[in-house]
Amino acid sequence: MRLGMRLFVAIRLSEELRKELTGTMHELKKAGVRGSYTPTDNLHLTLAFIGETSQLDEIKAALSEINWKPFRLSLSEMGSFGDLLWIGAKGNQGLSGIARSIREALDGAGIAYDQKKFVPHITIIRKASGSRKTVKPPKNEMMVKSISLMKSEMKDGKRVYTEVFCI
Repeated sequence: MRLGMRLFVAIRLSEELRKELTGTMHELKKAGVRGSYTPTDNLHLTLAFIGETSQLDEIKAALSEINWKPFRLSLSEMGSFGDLLWIGAKGNQGLSGIARSIREALDGAGIAYDQKKFVPHITIIRKASGSRKTVKPPKNEMMVKSISLMKSEMKDGKRVYTEVFCI
């Protein structure tokens, strides 16, 4: 049996959006917000978190069956889940539709994934502390033209995300 990989399905962000988010993170740092800031290269929007699995081929096959159209993704408010700080995202029906389609495809293929309600967000700081009141959320948008299956692994003590498949 193959060793498992830690996988998730995500929207990789445009260079422009990542720059905008990085600017917001610098503003938060200047405002005194402490925590573990997400490296710019790791900024993404998770559509489904699969976790440890050895079902790579089955996941690729399930994702290949999904029909979808490119859509516009816009940054929205800043929010938090406990001490995790995030920037919200809106994508009209396109975003909720693709998240639902991915989850249905994974269900249909018998692939386990995190069943939490889909709240579209981009994690910017883990273990955040301090006030973010003075920092405005970034405003920007991009066209989503691909959906990525990402592998998450630790390299030299840092979390590294690598695309392993794309639809």
